[in-house]
Amino acid sequence: MMEACNCIEPQWPADELLMKYQYISDFFIALAYFSIPLELIYFVKKSAVFPYKWVLVQFGAFIVLCGATHLINLWTFSIHSRTVAIVMTIAKALTAAVSCATALMLVHIIPDLLSVKTRELFLKNKAAELDREMGLIRTQEETGRHVRMLTHEIRSTLDRHTILKTTLVELGRILALEECALWMPTRTGLELQLSYTLHQQNPVGYTVPIHLPVINQVFNKNGAVKISPNSPVARLRPLSGKYIPGEVVAVRVPLLHLSNFQINDWPELSTKRYALMVLMLPSDSARHWHIHELELVEVVADQVAVALSHAAILEESKKARDLLMEQNIALDMARREAETAIRARNDFLAVMNHEMRTPMHAIIALSSLLQETELTPEQRLMVETILKSSNLLATLINDVLDLSRLEDGSLQLDIATLNLHSVFREVHNLVTPIASVKKLSVTLNLAADLPVYAVGDEKRLMQTILNVVGNAVKFTKEGSISIKAFVAKSESLRDFRAPDFFPVQSDNHFYLRVQVKDSGSGINPQDIPKVFTKFALTQSLATRNSGGSGLGLAICKRFINLMEGHIWIESDGLGKGCTATFIVKLGFPEQSNESKLPFAPKMQANHVHSNFHGLKVLVMDDNGVSRSVTKGLLVHLGCDVTTVSSSEEFLRVISQEHKVVFMDVCMPGIDGYELSVRIHEKFPKRHERPVLVALSGNTDRITKESCMRVGMDGVILKPVSVDKMRSVLSKLLDHRVLFEAT
Repeated sequence: MMEACNCIEPQWPADELLMKYQYISDFFIALAYFSIPLELIYFVKKSAVFPYKWVLVQFGAFIVLCGATHLINLWTFSIHSRTVAIVMTIAKALTAAVSCATALMLVHIIPDLLSVKTRELFLKNKAAELDREMGLIRTQEETGRHVRMLTHEIRSTLDRHTILKTTLVELGRILALEECALWMPTRTGLELQLSYTLHQQNPVGYTVPIHLPVINQVFNKNGAVKISPNSPVARLRPLSGKYIPGEVVAVRVPLLHLSNFQINDWPELSTKRYALMVLMLPSDSARHWHIHELELVEVVADQVAVALSHAAILEESKKARDLLMEQNIALDMARREAETAIRARNDFLAVMNHEMRTPMHAIIALSSLLQETELTPEQRLMVETILKSSNLLATLINDVLDLSRLEDGSLQLDIATLNLHSVFREVHNLVTPIASVKKLSVTLNLAADLPVYAVGDEKRLMQTILNVVGNAVKFTKEGSISIKAFVAKSESLRDFRAPDFFPVQSDNHFYLRVQVKDSGSGINPQDIPKVFTKFALTQSLATRNSGGSGLGLAICKRFINLMEGHIWIESDGLGKGCTATFIVKLGFPEQSNESKLPFAPKMQANHVHSNFHGLKVLVMDDNGVSRSVTKGLLVHLGCDVTTVSSSEEFLRVISQEHKVVFMDVCMPGIDGYELSVRIHEKFPKRHERPVLVALSGNTDRITKESCMRVGMDGVILKPVSVDKMRSVLSKLLDHRVLFEAT
């Protein structure tokens, strides 16, 4: 038998009280369940982009069923009908079904929700990164703005001192620097010199060795480098007081290669060199250098290098321009002085030519008149000597004038059709009498293929041949002289002695080769170049009485150069003779005009008038001696001569009775050109007008053209001998035209 238990049970609330608590709890649970769907409906309505609306609807149905279950459960705390139990059962069954479906659905959507969260975190990270990039872009834009502003300030001037000072000031302002300095290499390149500072707390001119490790570190890196504040190049302020120095960076500034420039006080750089820019942050501050600030410093250093290069080039160009202007001014002054000297020389030569030819005219004319009188042998020898000396002096005057015109470029060739064979025969006829006196034989050999007619300057060609042959006669005491002329073949044109002579063959021209060989005194080979120098005589020739001026071959060489040719001399030494050879370019005459070639045979002596008895001639010359001499020549030839000394008297005296007029064109007052025009006006018909001849000391191209322009019939050159005057009058009366070549 079991013993009775005397245990005391705990005091639990009465069943009615429990039921009351459950009743109240179910009521609030049902209220809460019914309020949650309302909040979900509000959320769905307001959230238009939420992707799981149908899940929220399902979850709302689950909550509503749970709330309905708790609400129906209120009727189960008292005696209730079967209907309440069935409704309760149905509600719980539906709640269970919806709960399971919701649970299964959450299994599927939870990973999606987690991925959304991941994307959210990713987007947040991207947003943060984008913010950083935007901050960097803003920083870069700010840096770029500073760079553009600084570049504009730097490039607003091309003065290097202004560029460097502006750079330091603008960098100090933009970066809030305590100090900024620029170290430039010295002229020797072994040191860096403190050239520019921002606040000038350190004396400019302080130097440090360029091979310091810190300097090499900066120079070897393409960018800004942080350096110790205690390094020599960073000591930019006095060491006084206790402070914490700010961070210091240094950057190299490339300098332009100045191997081709030398600009004022800049070093002469032949290798790549750098300047050093040092920047210091404020002391006693926690500020550090940022990347964008370093980039700004690097960009500015490059811009400064470019600006300095431009400044260096500009300085050099200005210097070159100034030098060029000075040279141009000097050249212009030299040109003006040369032109003045040439004008003065030409004026002097013109005056001297006229003044020298006037007495020469008197000497030769009177000597030739005297020669035709009864003379003793001794007197005749003296007169002939006077004539030879006078002719030599006249030749010298002509040579000086020719050389002057050759040197100033005013002498031009008188190109016309000429009889080439006649030129050589005339030269041979001129030198043969002289050679016969010295008992020398002169042979002329003209090649069969040598054209009879050619196009060239007959007077210059004859003068050249005559000068070369005359030299051969002059310096040959005994033996012979040979003259050969032939057309130069292409293989014989090129000569090693004339590297600048480049003959070109064509169908319109040919090259004439003339060779003059003598058995005379010869020349030392080393003296050969001197024979073509004006006023220079070789030692071998200077010891002989050559009777030359040293101008002949010099002028011949220039004539030959004008005729696109070349001349040279060969000799084996003294006493071994000499061979002079020259080549000139001549043209072929047109075939259609060959039958019309204006060559008349030379007048023979019996065709020249020997007496001009009764021929009325008017002579006008302001020089009394020249006027008397010319009158004497004409009177000796039988002319009836009237002389006048002025243009006014000439105009009063001239009439149709005068058949020939000799006038000096250089007259005071009205010159000969104006007189010729007035004579044409006074005698418009040709048969009534006298033959007008200019008697001048200069018959160059300009004088000829001027005389032809005013209608003169001829020009003859002073001095004039009896034979020359006789020949001139004969030609004038036969052809009525005579223009003597110079």
